[in-house]
Amino acid sequence: MKLPHILTMAALLAATGLAQAQVDPLHVRSWAASCAACHGTDGRAQPGMVSLAGVPKEITIQKMLDYKAGRVPAATIMHQLSKGYSDEQIVAIAGYFAAQKQ
Repeated sequence: MKLPHILTMAALLAATGLAQAQVDPLHVRSWAASCAACHGTDGRAQPGMVSLAGVPKEITIQKMLDYKAGRVPAATIMHQLSKGYSDEQIVAIAGYFAAQKQ
């Protein structure tokens, strides 16, 4: 991971800390539900797919931001899906999956 990306992520986490607390948990859960087709209910994927449950929030945020910015090639539709979320929504969704049991 390159230093500018780490700084961007740190700034994003700091800036959205208060905003995330104000997001309705049902909204976050509905955003995360769109991931279920590939990543399973509450992020617990079937064998052969990537599970998101219990993954540290910072890792999911960085991956989503990398897809969104085109820094990582996507073999799937992740680059398209990530562009459909604001950075604040990405932080909230990553927090939701981090809190799920594996």
